[in-house]
Amino acid sequence: MKKTRVAVVFTGGTIAMKYDSKTDGLVPAVSGGELCEAIPSLEEVADIETVEFSNIPSPHMTPQIMLDLSKRVKELLDREDISGVVITHGTDTLEETAYFLDLLLETNKPVIVTGAMKSAGDLSPDGPVNLLSSVRVSSSDNARDKGVMVVMNEEVHSASEVTKTHTASIDTFKSPVWGPLGRVQEDKVYFKRKPLKEENTTNKKIINDDIKVDFDDIKLKEVELLKMYAGCNGKIIDYILEDNNIKGLVIEALGKGNIPPDASSKIGKVIEKGVPVVLTSRVEGGNVSPEYSYEGGGKCLKDMGVIFSKETSGQKAKLKLMLLLGTKKSNAEIKEAYEI
Repeated sequence: MKKTRVAVVFTGGTIAMKYDSKTDGLVPAVSGGELCEAIPSLEEVADIETVEFSNIPSPHMTPQIMLDLSKRVKELLDREDISGVVITHGTDTLEETAYFLDLLLETNKPVIVTGAMKSAGDLSPDGPVNLLSSVRVSSSDNARDKGVMVVMNEEVHSASEVTKTHTASIDTFKSPVWGPLGRVQEDKVYFKRKPLKEENTTNKKIINDDIKVDFDDIKLKEVELLKMYAGCNGKIIDYILEDNNIKGLVIEALGKGNIPPDASSKIGKVIEKGVPVVLTSRVEGGNVSPEYSYEGGGKCLKDMGVIFSKETSGQKAKLKLMLLLGTKKSNAEIKEAYEI
């Protein structure tokens, strides 16, 4: 039986780091090729093609680099000989890059994002197992048509649902509300469900239909993310009102979508300025909803024109808004994109 050909794209992160005595800390030290050479069993699963995209820690990742990465991944996916793509990434912003790719890439081929919680120089690094599991998933016919996925600790997660839940545990990546799509056990890949909402398909339609946006035509716009807390007076909103470069605002609200009154009083001015305001919750699971009608309650915010996002973290909602603004969508189209 002919083996599949998988492209492994390396962007950096802990998976490619080792301890450096001069700095007394972890630094980028291993290339993608070296990582693959250290896992001989990879070649038993698929023919591997390594792509050295970058070698940066994940806090250095930016939306522009994500856009450049998506272009490179698209080039690989367009090749007939490539059956799937695996991307190694630092875990701090891994879920954001995976979600960004999920919004942009139109493919039925598996795209997997993975990383490591332990460095390549640790006594028992988790990177090799994660990489091998990711190649197994990308080689599986059952992994097709599921959007971009994250594979960590032998679990398979949807990019739209997964989040990092612990700063150090190798079992950190979870889909808190719905659980994993599947698992890797020994040399087998098992899927128990598909992503419950076909968000990536609908978003691609909203982003790309009619104007047929080319990747080179996307001009990412500046969007701010504001987390709510008890006593927030919204001073940063004054800054947003004064800065004409800021084109969008995402608010991580309290509970079901409520914010303190001092911050609420300024949101209407942002909307009057023509800047779309998207609401998510700082709570890990559940939708925001226009239930409470007191000042700062979700009902009042909805009446102001605030856009309600469904089960999307603030950091993911921010990337989505950047893309929608970057493709010159109207506020009505942006509202439609979030309320699917």
